[in-house]
Amino acid sequence: MSASLLQRSLATVWHPCTQMKHHETLPPVPVVAGEGPWLILEGGQRLLDGISSWWVNLFGHCNPRINAALHEQLDRLEHAMLAGFTHPPVVELSERLAALTGGALGHAFYASDGASATEIALKMSVHAWRNQGLPRKDRFLCLENAYHGETVGALAVTDVALFRDAYAPLLRLAETVPSPDARRAAPGESAADVARRAAGALAKKLDAEGERIAAFIIEPLVQGAAGMAMYDPEYLRLARALCDRHQVHLICDEIAVGCGRTGTFFAHEQAGIRPDLLCLSKGISGGYLPLSVVLCRDEIFRAFYDDDVRRGFLHSHSYTGNPLACRAALATLDIFDEDDVLAANRERAALLSGLLAETFSGHAAVRHPRQCGMIAAFDVEGAPADFPRRFFAAALDAGALLRPIGNTVYFMPPYVMNDAELRTLTQAAAQALDRTLAARTAGLNR
Repeated sequence: MSASLLQRSLATVWHPCTQMKHHETLPPVPVVAGEGPWLILEGGQRLLDGISSWWVNLFGHCNPRINAALHEQLDRLEHAMLAGFTHPPVVELSERLAALTGGALGHAFYASDGASATEIALKMSVHAWRNQGLPRKDRFLCLENAYHGETVGALAVTDVALFRDAYAPLLRLAETVPSPDARRAAPGESAADVARRAAGALAKKLDAEGERIAAFIIEPLVQGAAGMAMYDPEYLRLARALCDRHQVHLICDEIAVGCGRTGTFFAHEQAGIRPDLLCLSKGISGGYLPLSVVLCRDEIFRAFYDDDVRRGFLHSHSYTGNPLACRAALATLDIFDEDDVLAANRERAALLSGLLAETFSGHAAVRHPRQCGMIAAFDVEGAPADFPRRFFAAALDAGALLRPIGNTVYFMPPYVMNDAELRTLTQAAAQALDRTLAARTAGLNR
């Protein structure tokens, strides 16, 4: 990308979650190609994608098998409306996703992005209760520091002040309950103890307000935007039992943590439970095309099954169930099956764990090292307010894409990253951390 083209880009492209003025000193990175876990920049530089391009890419950029499936689908059908029509990719994908839940979540409703999936699940829950004669159940619960998207409905169950407060006048905010974040352990407490303590607070909330609560929405095992807050599966088991007791739908938002990220295909499986509604997006299409899906139990689907159109689920998207996106998702599921990805990821996760311990163990600024499958993170003590941008820039200079959340450095690499590339990634992170902290120290000494 020439300088003039970069200037034109800055004048016309409004980037997400970005203070555009910051691009005066840290311009957008011009990506022209991708290959496996690498992004290739204008000029030929290669950048190791340590966060799967915002958590979406599972099997590398320009994966030959997904490419081939899309080429084949392009010659058959690119799009057809799903209202009153259907097509083979959406039927097969729905069947395969239902099978992955053991048939417990046998109905699939499609959209294009994670926030839309959240909106669908919330609307579906409230409308189902109304159809079942319980119109007072119209409120929601979420965890402290929860993140479920940035559309108006999704923001109502998002407890991240940066996103929520700017649009608070538009929102009907959900109630929050304490997070089971294992970092909150008191001396002598285990992660399971924290989970039980947080579940106790959930029980009190539902005892007091359960008759008004439609659904409790949760990111299973890892709260992403909370700084990769990880917690014990015991919380999910207790939350499932409490939701059953109070007739509250349990929504598992697996947009970020599904598709093998935590070590099982669905994160909630590690608790031995099933939710009432399950949201998927990001990795489900392998990082290729916008796709999201809400899976639901038969009881919820049946609440809408009626002659009266007003009792139907009144929600739609023009690109719902797009054949190309569904075909990319089917190719992604094929790779899981053909390559025994979950078993391979257990070895890859163990290697990543060892490399991070080798690289950062004893580092004076590193706190709370943690890992859940193919998600690893640590917090940086004494990080300056602009730490995320400084670290991001330093990591780019070291040849890696790593983008901290607050003072949390995290790793969420594609599943195709080999041993040497994982080592390169951790070394780049170490260089970026030392350089960022050194710059802070130099600034303090001026």
